[in-house]
Amino acid sequence: MSGGSDNRPTVAVIGASRDRSRFGNISVRAHLQQGYRVFPINPNAAEIEGIPAYASLSNLPVQSLDRITVYVPPETGIELLDEIAEFDVDEIWFNPGSADADLRARAAELSLDIIEACSIVDLGVSPGSV
Repeated sequence: MSGGSDNRPTVAVIGASRDRSRFGNISVRAHLQQGYRVFPINPNAAEIEGIPAYASLSNLPVQSLDRITVYVPPETGIELLDEIAEFDVDEIWFNPGSADADLRARAAELSLDIIEACSIVDLGVSPGSV
């Protein structure tokens, strides 16, 4: 696993939100609940759910991640693909509504193997129960 001496799996939540009703916040809480070391990515927040938030992946204190999960619109996500491609990451999740044909094509150009599904459900958690 990634993340230095802390042996918990790591996840960056791109589009993390301070609004507890938004999926970008539910994902932070669900991953924390499942034992992940969570790195919220939001350029407009200092912290989310009591943990430090980061403006971008390049600001993270780790060099690799087990998972990146994306909760931004496709037109924002496509702009982040180059940065994601530079990162050492095992899984890249694009949650419902965060990918479109242009993003998929650009991901393929960068040889990124993206997963289009709900990363919260993948944890075995119902988004409504977090």
